[in-house]
Amino acid sequence: MSTACTISGLSFRYQNAKTPALDSFSLEIPKGSSMALLGPNGAGKSTLMDIMLRWKTPTDGTITLFGHPLQSYRRKEMGRLVALVPQDENSNFAFSALDYVLFGRAPYLGDIAQPRQEDIDIALDSLRQVGLSSFAERPVTSLSGGEHQLLLLARAIAQRPRLMLLDEPTSALDPANTAKVLAILARLHDQGMTLFFTTHDPSMAAETATHVAMLKDGRLLSSGTMQKTMTAESLSELYDTPMATLSHDSKLFVYRTASDS
Repeated sequence: MSTACTISGLSFRYQNAKTPALDSFSLEIPKGSSMALLGPNGAGKSTLMDIMLRWKTPTDGTITLFGHPLQSYRRKEMGRLVALVPQDENSNFAFSALDYVLFGRAPYLGDIAQPRQEDIDIALDSLRQVGLSSFAERPVTSLSGGEHQLLLLARAIAQRPRLMLLDEPTSALDPANTAKVLAILARLHDQGMTLFFTTHDPSMAAETATHVAMLKDGRLLSSGTMQKTMTAESLSELYDTPMATLSHDSKLFVYRTASDS
């Protein structure tokens, strides 16, 4: 399997921090994979996402994206290659859901160009894919938390990216909306899109990912296919608590075997 993204020796330290947020972190994200980045809160997951989006500059290391250095891409080129679904995003203006999703078409438009009919059609199709077709004219400020998360996913789909980054995509969702998001991600993966998402929930990763990487204190503990990497031993080391796994009906279940006391 070829590689969508190669991260080599990546380090980052926040100003006045005693320890680095990332410390010589290296990882390969296979093209066409659905990879979960597992780690406890504060492990460095969001920092890595920020660097992959060029929002932060590493103190050391390199990232290669689809065979070219990350820094070699122009802004619009990046927007056509990579889309982000953030954990949350405040919407202070009453854009319609359709207009909000159309922001995902910005990498394909001139600086002052208006959306074309093609862009509108793609945005409407993206709303359909997440089950929000009837919400096209609704103001985003009227949406529930779960509906807004689906809208963020629709905007990312409208970008038609080759790599989709998702930061804790189900952490604030109820079971019904979690199921919707996971089904959408499975469909996108089946269509050939590369997915890379952060989560502190190993059960969500086990249900969705083909590959997993484990990040603790800014360092990579292990990475590889779900079957080889998601073991009780590695999970116990990652979370500093006894963990166990159970395979049933071709699915992997993860659970904690002892209290934190």
